[in-house]
Amino acid sequence: MTPPDTARFAAITLTFLIAGTVKGVTGMGLPTVAMGVLGALMLPAEAAALLILPSFVTNVWQLVAGPRLGALVRRFWPMMAGIVIGTVAAASFIAGSGGVWAVTGLGAALTLYAVSGLLSWHFSVPQRHERRLSPLIGVVTGLVTGGTGVFVVPAVPYLQALDLKKEDLVQALGLSFTVSTVALAIGLARASAFTTADLASSLLAVVPALFGMWIGQLIRGHISPTTFRRWFFICMLALGLQLLLRHLI
Repeated sequence: MTPPDTARFAAITLTFLIAGTVKGVTGMGLPTVAMGVLGALMLPAEAAALLILPSFVTNVWQLVAGPRLGALVRRFWPMMAGIVIGTVAAASFIAGSGGVWAVTGLGAALTLYAVSGLLSWHFSVPQRHERRLSPLIGVVTGLVTGGTGVFVVPAVPYLQALDLKKEDLVQALGLSFTVSTVALAIGLARASAFTTADLASSLLAVVPALFGMWIGQLIRGHISPTTFRRWFFICMLALGLQLLLRHLI
């Protein structure tokens, strides 16, 4: 292994270790951290291909751990369908000629997510509006996912606005992230940006991600979740601004 290969391997391993730790503490954030850090080192399409398996494995873990999977699937299937449609449609942007501008889009998505977290924006969506809003939120989330590799906007604020019980929210997030991951893999594969070679590299990233999740679950009992989330959003804001301004100045 050449020195550049060693440095790349170390960077990927450390990134997914940190991303897994964040997910272990907060229940989310692995793709966001991975895309934010790796997006500064490589094109978003390369980073997105690397996160497919770590994201899938950790999100399925989160998804099946809850008690109400069937009920949540029945409730949110229009949103999940929208995520698939939007992601597959937009994945050619991140994989093609729009790859450079996808960095700017990634920065904008991370910045918006971080600002909303730091300002504790909270919306309330009455359940009677779900039938109209869920498909739209799904499609927009899919377009953002396919264009930037980030799964959180606007799906996470929307699910939080429904005032779900804590266990249902965590499982619903796991469902949304799992569907987003699978849809992103399909979209990248259709655009020839996710190959067998990428699958092998992504598989190697699963180990540090799972180890990081284990570390994060240990940390969760020894640190204030509020403090951790604040510093997490500050770091995401710094990453987002760096990516956003890279092609604007």
